[in-house]
Amino acid sequence: MAATQTAITTLQLKDYGSSNTAVPVNTGTEAARDVTSYTSTTTRRRGAHPAPANVDDDDVAIIEASRALDQECPDGGYGWIIVLSGAMLMWWASGTTYAWGVVQRKLVEEHLAGPATLSFIGSLQASMPAWFAVLDAFVMRRWLGSRRLAMLGMLTMGLGGVLASFCTKSVTGLFITFGFLAGAGGSCGFAVVAAVPAQYFHTRRGLANGLIFAGSGFGGATNSFFMDALIRHVGMAWAFRVLGLVTMATGVFAGWFMTERTKIPDKRFIDMKLFKNTNFTLLWLCAAVGNFPIFVPPFFLPLYNQALGFSSSTGAGLVAGFTLSSAIGRILCGFCCDRFGPVNVLLASLLLSAFSMLVIWPVSQSLTPLAVFCILNGVSNGGFFSCTPTVATSIFGSQRVSVVMGMIMTAWAGGYLLGSPIAGYLLQAFGGADGGLKAYRPAMFYAGGLALISAILLAIVRFRLNKKILAAV
Repeated sequence: MAATQTAITTLQLKDYGSSNTAVPVNTGTEAARDVTSYTSTTTRRRGAHPAPANVDDDDVAIIEASRALDQECPDGGYGWIIVLSGAMLMWWASGTTYAWGVVQRKLVEEHLAGPATLSFIGSLQASMPAWFAVLDAFVMRRWLGSRRLAMLGMLTMGLGGVLASFCTKSVTGLFITFGFLAGAGGSCGFAVVAAVPAQYFHTRRGLANGLIFAGSGFGGATNSFFMDALIRHVGMAWAFRVLGLVTMATGVFAGWFMTERTKIPDKRFIDMKLFKNTNFTLLWLCAAVGNFPIFVPPFFLPLYNQALGFSSSTGAGLVAGFTLSSAIGRILCGFCCDRFGPVNVLLASLLLSAFSMLVIWPVSQSLTPLAVFCILNGVSNGGFFSCTPTVATSIFGSQRVSVVMGMIMTAWAGGYLLGSPIAGYLLQAFGGADGGLKAYRPAMFYAGGLALISAILLAIVRFRLNKKILAAV
């Protein structure tokens, strides 16, 4: 390729803190190091990020092509329709999962199964975007496109809810319908919102992602009250039916608006060469470890609330408060990504998550500290999801964000599927759901410890990119 035929080329970097400058960049093996050393902090602050370390000529070409397309992004216009539609997709694709704790509490109460077993259903639904990430990206770019994939996904997810209404006495049936089928549908919506918004936003990309992923939080908060009220008034079966039908009606409509701005030619849907990049490998590990504790609080707060003697409505309120805080956190962190750098904000979110689970939750025996925990952990939880696509785009370029995000989302699979059940088995081993605070503490420390390990992995990436503490990375 042309990049290998010349040793030096001139790259124009837009610096919002000074005039545009022409920087000599090696296009060979030292390319990324030179770009990083010549790029200013203010360049990163407004969405123009340096090429990552340890990349080859093809990587530099992709990143530079991404930058060229980014400069043409409307940063608004139809992009705001994409934001609204994407938020509605996430309302169901992820927000439904956050409300599983309310359903799980009722099923435990009816002695269908224990919390360790039932949490697997919610975990399976949550893990489907990870298991199907690469396949969804392939189908979207080769055959269906973003619009049809989103509509198909919401139709499938709603169907899963309706079919689950006939399986309320069967753990296996709930696994197949609400776990697998609804989760597979949600994965389609997740794949679309992970890839399409980057084509419409550049300097406001963090804010756009934050608003979109806030749909998960608002959806989770609303769905928690919604499902609790439906279960109490019309029973579990009709609660599932109503949820499924509403998902179809609103989700399919939102999916119709999700169209790509540009068709990006890329025949690779799994790029194993990325693992030669140390930063990508560390980011992948950070995502894999950091996803284990994500659903532990919303899945187990209703049970913990019941163990402390509070009502089911209070438990639903705590989950709603958690998910509402998650929504606010997604918007706030998305906004901060554009100002302070996405890697910095994601790191802060992981540290806050670890602090809340290691320090606050283990001493929360009354409603006030428990509410404080829900708010802080919810905000950090939201930051994890809203910052990750922005981090991936800023480091690896918008032209292959669907590939990078597909691989990162695959890393989430283990945590999605096993994170909450492991906490459930720890709870069962140390006293059970009614065992009080002492029985829950091992699960709390397990979740908080993994969040801390994830933060350490990301901190290594952050200081590999820029060793200056105050730099916007």
